[in-house]
Amino acid sequence: MKGRFPKKLLIILFWLLLWYLLALLVDNTFLLVTPYRAAVALGSSMSTLVFWKTVLFSVLRIGAGFLGGTLVATLLGWLSFRIRFLEEMLSPLIMLLKAIPVASFAVLLLIWWGSSYLAVAVCFLVVMPNLYINTLEGLKNTDIKLAEMAEVFHIPVRNRFFYIYRPALKPFLVSALKLSLGMSWKSGVAAEIIGTPAFSVGERLYLSKIYLDTAGVFAWTAVVILLSWCFEKSVLWMAERFFAWEPACESVGTNVGRKTAKPGEAQQDAENRAVLYCRQLSKSYGELGLYQDFDNAYELGQIYYLKSPSGSGKTTFFRMLCGLEKPDRGVIEPKLRYSYMFQEDRLCEEYSALRNVELVLGRQTGKDNTGNAGEEALRSLLPEEALYKPCCQLSGGMKRRVSLVRAMEADSDCVLLDEPFTGMDADTREQAEAYIKNRQKGRIVMIATHI
Repeated sequence: MKGRFPKKLLIILFWLLLWYLLALLVDNTFLLVTPYRAAVALGSSMSTLVFWKTVLFSVLRIGAGFLGGTLVATLLGWLSFRIRFLEEMLSPLIMLLKAIPVASFAVLLLIWWGSSYLAVAVCFLVVMPNLYINTLEGLKNTDIKLAEMAEVFHIPVRNRFFYIYRPALKPFLVSALKLSLGMSWKSGVAAEIIGTPAFSVGERLYLSKIYLDTAGVFAWTAVVILLSWCFEKSVLWMAERFFAWEPACESVGTNVGRKTAKPGEAQQDAENRAVLYCRQLSKSYGELGLYQDFDNAYELGQIYYLKSPSGSGKTTFFRMLCGLEKPDRGVIEPKLRYSYMFQEDRLCEEYSALRNVELVLGRQTGKDNTGNAGEEALRSLLPEEALYKPCCQLSGGMKRRVSLVRAMEADSDCVLLDEPFTGMDADTREQAEAYIKNRQKGRIVMIATHI
């Protein structure tokens, strides 16, 4: 950091020297002034109250347009991601806004609205399409495997947004913000020059041109550059804080996905839920038939091992049970709530093991209403220091144990464990099997393993 400052200072001095030499070569103050004369003009302006009022009003106009465009773009991006028809409806409008020149926006809005809100509207219309497209693209690039995991565990929308969608959005939004911040100041000041509202940087530039005040033009241009730089640094700093923020996770409601029993139906509901039935279950992929009229029943409180060669359909069976895939024929009843340890880890890699468990638990207290339930569960299978490391820094076996804890601690009627012991040595596997039995809690547990 210390070595970079002198280097940047030398670069700035080089360009100032070049500017000074060009001014001497031109030798015409109406065409080009020296850096000194521009600095004198800037200092003279800064000593007046009008200067600071002008700067404040321009910042408010351009800031309001940028903020409005950002909020509307992110909201419409999220809605378009959720509603495909809305994306199709907005597509022609977004393409039109991208194609229309800024000058056309400014002239039309000047006719319709006048000069007072011209800079706000122009900034809004310049920023919104770019941020909308990047928001939508970022959401579409969300890891589908994490989205499926969230669906199975019924993770609340708040948790999904902050820990699944937000990391996917980050590179797209940061890139869009960097581009949009510069564009907002260029277009906003251009709109002020066209509309010349009172107390605006654009008005001062326009007046400097009228009075052939070349030093004033350079001085106000320097103000625009400095304001744009400060605005960009401030917004990007806030964006970094937002993406680094880890809010507490909401707890998953224990009744999510379940019907409330009517009076007198509680006993019947309990009896129905005592057994999981698969009736006439069939599933095939093209000519590959995995299941054909499969019938079976699974009782609460039992552990079932599904042992068969790889590719025989164990994962497909689990996906049908929890609703990620539909059978070609047959029924699975009654509707239970599932937790699922996928064959892949499906962890939010940049967050800690504890945070990944809290995604499905929330920040619940442990036994005797003390401590943290997620921490207590993880400590039974992981060393203390591994609980708070980002999952991307954990070994493969540790990641499997985090996935196992997440599945076993989640509120469910049936736990699906797909190759849970992959990457574990004999001692760790024995410890994991003991943990499964200890945390079964009267549920159906199905464990898929290779023969």
